[in-house]
Amino acid sequence: MSEASSTRLIAANAAGLAKAAALLRAGDLVAFPTETVYGLGGDATNDRAVARIFEAKGRPRFNPLIVHLPDLAAARAFAHFSPDAERLAAAFWPGPLTLVLPLHEGAGLSPLVTAGNDSVAIRVPAHPVAQGLLRAFGGPLAAPSANPSGKVSPTRAAHVLAGLEGRIAAVVDGGPCAVGLESSIVALAPPRLLRPGGLPAEAIEVCLGVPLTTGPDPSRPLAPGQLASHYAPAASLRLNAAAPHPGEVLIGFGPAESATLSLSTSGDLIEAAANLFHILREADALAGPSGHIAVTPIPERGIGRAINDRLRRAAAPR
Repeated sequence: MSEASSTRLIAANAAGLAKAAALLRAGDLVAFPTETVYGLGGDATNDRAVARIFEAKGRPRFNPLIVHLPDLAAARAFAHFSPDAERLAAAFWPGPLTLVLPLHEGAGLSPLVTAGNDSVAIRVPAHPVAQGLLRAFGGPLAAPSANPSGKVSPTRAAHVLAGLEGRIAAVVDGGPCAVGLESSIVALAPPRLLRPGGLPAEAIEVCLGVPLTTGPDPSRPLAPGQLASHYAPAASLRLNAAAPHPGEVLIGFGPAESATLSLSTSGDLIEAAANLFHILREADALAGPSGHIAVTPIPERGIGRAINDRLRRAAAPR
């Protein structure tokens, strides 16, 4: 939708949830309540829909997004559950707990959802409106908090509209959120608390029978920004290239006659964001492990900032 479009307020009844699900299937963004905060939902299998989430939030980089699903059975289709993960899911789902788990190969999620990781963050929300929307939609929803990046998280539909009016298709008004804090995020093997939230760490520790460490594993970062060089292709990467050097695979943006591949021939930043991880992998395969990739300049505005952040980290010395 264009920024000039208005954002619809949708009632949290069966007809409203059907309308919201139809918008999501069309690739639009819909905010909805969970027991923690309102989430900004988009089809987690649709590259353009996920790119629109980053654009709407003004998110400066491609951090992994939490995938929302209606139950444990649905979650098992996307990730591998260890015995510890099964134990936590049985105890706390549905509820304010997000688990970071190994992603199934071929799960079908947009690589923008996982930011190129081989893991995925999954939550089963308890809010009846969230549950109704997930079942009406019938698939995985990527849903960070429904607010501009860096701003206070929304716990009412009015909060969402105050920050995202005109940037998203609709908000399902399910009243105030009961918890009001984002979900707790836990990774396993070993158990680590990546983000404190609506589920007390002590309850998680009692369930697992072991203490939680805190923070990310520095040898296996789960979010962009934890290392200067991150998710880099095997080939070397050169940015802001006017033309390719001999033997380079050139990735273009907008008109670029010498480009082997293009993020967007029309210069559409949302299309470029949606294509980024796919095109980098394709360029890496063409260049080979000792090859070279170059990328033409990307505008440093809107979602272009997130694209450039990802490219700078991929091009960092390693």
